[in-house]
Amino acid sequence: MGDVYMGSINGNQMVAVKRSRKEISEERKTEFANEIRIQSQISHKNVIRLLGCCLEVELPELVYQYASKGSLYNVLHGTADNAKVPLSLASRLDIAVYTAEPLSYMHSSATEKILHGDVKSGNILLDENFMPKVSDFGTSKLLSMEKGNIFVVGDLSYIDPACKDGRLDEKSDIYGYGVVLLELITRKKPWYDGYNSLKTNFSTSFATEEKARGMYDEEIASPETIEFLQKVGSVAIACLQEKMDDRPNMKQVAEHLQR
Repeated sequence: MGDVYMGSINGNQMVAVKRSRKEISEERKTEFANEIRIQSQISHKNVIRLLGCCLEVELPELVYQYASKGSLYNVLHGTADNAKVPLSLASRLDIAVYTAEPLSYMHSSATEKILHGDVKSGNILLDENFMPKVSDFGTSKLLSMEKGNIFVVGDLSYIDPACKDGRLDEKSDIYGYGVVLLELITRKKPWYDGYNSLKTNFSTSFATEEKARGMYDEEIASPETIEFLQKVGSVAIACLQEKMDDRPNMKQVAEHLQR
């Protein structure tokens, strides 16, 4: 949708500026406007703050709170220029919980029920303390304002298989969150080592603790942590159930992870 640049306000407040790559269609302008509309409904410490916007130009811009550590995806998996960042089990659990809480808020406590529509590790930004900030609301929906089926374009690695029949609700966000949870405990991409599906391989291995142990990230897997990792893994599998009605809601997910 656009490129993101680092900037500053008054020379001291760092910000992120999202700018369209080229002059955009009315449809894309509507998407930018939708992002503003959605964010105006959300007030949560773990949602990236929209600080300002400029739509009356050829290249619309949105100005956001700056998250210095970048995306969770890049922290976990590295980039061409930067290696993976070490993350303790406690830090990963904090990221999981503090990502679940704003999604729970959006689904049940915001002014209107909000569907994010593209939950993935690339849309979870981390500040200097590795505190997560859910971002990118361009494809989000105010469910009470939508009529009929809702279709959302997102990353195929995180898209709910139930989307194919046109039914989409907050349980679709939970599916994407389940993939993120697996990334946190395995440090594997949704598709890794060629054509290996993280969801499929983890689900198959999870039934046997010995096999499951081989899926967890070595940085956090030990005899002392394996029971807890299995617990987190069970939450992820619950989020990834094929049938929407078999998945927990996000409030239940957050509660399970905090026990």
